[in-house]
Amino acid sequence: QVQLIESGGGLVQAGGSLRLSCAASGRTVSNYYMGWFRQAPGKEREFVAAIFRNNEGTSYANSVKGRFTISRDNAKNTVYLQMNSLKPEDTAAYCCAAKQRILGFTTPNYDYWGQGTQLTVSA
Repeated sequence: QVQLIESGGGLVQAGGSLRLSCAASGRTVSNYYMGWFRQAPGKEREFVAAIFRNNEGTSYANSVKGRFTISRDNAKNTVYLQMNSLKPEDTAAYCCAAKQRILGFTTPNYDYWGQGTQLTVSA
């Protein structure tokens, strides 16, 4: 069992930066594929970024590529999402998730989910 708690959301102006954190307990996140997803009101949950277990690689949605960076601190058992050059369309509730299998890592087919943290980007 993995428990995930996100933090770091808030209100930021367009062009600004923010870092989200996902603190895990129960298991070591280095053994899991970790993903960030977001969901805006009235829209489906969408993939943002993923980091593969044992830091074997990362993947990003085209909409955030070059602006967002996912990373992992194994000592703190925490995954981060650094978000730069934020846009109003990035406004959403951001959730982190963990899974043990790589198959379908861009879909919401994850084993464990956090509660989410809200990001609002003002124009």
